[in-house]
Amino acid sequence: MPRVPAFKILILPAALGALSVAGFAPWGWFPVPILALAALYYSVRTDAVRVAAWKGFAFGLGFFGGGVSWVYVSLHDFGMMPMPLAVVATILFCAFLALFPAAALALTARLGGLQRWRALAVAPGLWLLSEWLRGWLFTGFPWLALGYSQVPVSPLAGYAPVLGVYGVSGLVALSAATLALRRWLPLVLALWLGGWGLQQIEWTRPVGTPFTVSLLQGNVAQSLKFRPEQALRTLQDYLHLTRSSRARLIVLPETALPMFLDQTPPDYLELLADHARRTGGDLLLGVPERLSDGRYFNSVISLGVSPSQTYRKQHLVPFGEFVPWGFGWIVDYLHIPLSDFARGDEVQPPLAVAGQQVAVNICYEDAFGEEIIRALPAATVLVNVSNDAWFGDSFSPWQHLQIAQMRALETGRPMLRANNTGITAIIDAKGRITAQLEPFVQGVLHGQSQGHQGLTPYARFGNTAAVMLALLGLLAAALPPRRRRLFK
Repeated sequence: MPRVPAFKILILPAALGALSVAGFAPWGWFPVPILALAALYYSVRTDAVRVAAWKGFAFGLGFFGGGVSWVYVSLHDFGMMPMPLAVVATILFCAFLALFPAAALALTARLGGLQRWRALAVAPGLWLLSEWLRGWLFTGFPWLALGYSQVPVSPLAGYAPVLGVYGVSGLVALSAATLALRRWLPLVLALWLGGWGLQQIEWTRPVGTPFTVSLLQGNVAQSLKFRPEQALRTLQDYLHLTRSSRARLIVLPETALPMFLDQTPPDYLELLADHARRTGGDLLLGVPERLSDGRYFNSVISLGVSPSQTYRKQHLVPFGEFVPWGFGWIVDYLHIPLSDFARGDEVQPPLAVAGQQVAVNICYEDAFGEEIIRALPAATVLVNVSNDAWFGDSFSPWQHLQIAQMRALETGRPMLRANNTGITAIIDAKGRITAQLEPFVQGVLHGQSQGHQGLTPYARFGNTAAVMLALLGLLAAALPPRRRRLFK
């Protein structure tokens, strides 16, 4: 077991990690993570591997402890876990996530540190790969990838349609490493000018005419959502909100109806469908769906002019929506309703509604860019339905909105978000929010959107391009240069 270095040298990395959270929504101070990572790189430039690992771990604890502390809210406030146990569980979760920056810093030190030119390939490549690995290991937790902090206004966001969020993370790390070395600063300028230039490119093109949308935010508290006495009120509220719309596409949030589809009064569904038909459009409804074989799905169904269609969530949340082997006791302890959903098919066609091809994703699914692009090029619009009430009045809904903006940028498609307690929003194909509702209010967001077609480079190649560039950079750094004096 490596000896822990003096505690005082870990204070600064932890503080830098916590400070980096300011780069993400709701603040969006995008230079902060770059400067914080540059300071971290500078602090480990001469460190041994062991010390660099501990500094990376401390940075990760500060970063995830500050950025995903909302996990505590879901465990304690809504999962009814005792406070001490919820605190320990949250700390352990953040400590696990902190292992990824720890590994990135340790390997950076092992491969030459941050004193030579090779750092410009090694440090960004390892950071990118650590985030990519975190995004799929054990079903993945890609939240707070550094690339999200650059959305939508940083020039580095211009690389999102080309390299995706992990590619942007790598460029954040490259900018930071260059600043830490205090050499090759023109490279940073060229990098940022290139990003600005890419932002001027129209990667996809509008198709058809703009269409009207209404996104419903029922604002049903999570503590009340599945109580039997609340069910009738929820049905009445969503019917009232639906009838206030004259839009061609109406979208209700995830599990808007707190009951299985087969338990919903048939006349209620007909009332929703009839209203959509009278406006000449369609309605998307989030509702749990139960099959005759006992399996149940987190689904979205369409009602209205178009034939009824269904999307079933396929990327489920561990513990919240499916039970990992051997952990059933945790779910039983937390009393999570509907905690063992079945998975939908990995590839599902877009829903043909309101004159558009709509790629639906449910809640957490929009955090996985390489899964979203499976619906392309057919899809013209992205729709996300969510219920962020599980995380209360925390950073989570704002961070989730920023993630959705990245998906719009990567795909060159508008993203429509209907969220139970917020943040409900209309996002254009450039990742810009054109309209939104405040969180924790009941209401309807009326607006317009525009379908797009075509493929961005990211939609064609997914994360492969960014990962290959990282690996090629590491390979180039591992090869001895023919003329070392060029780099002295």
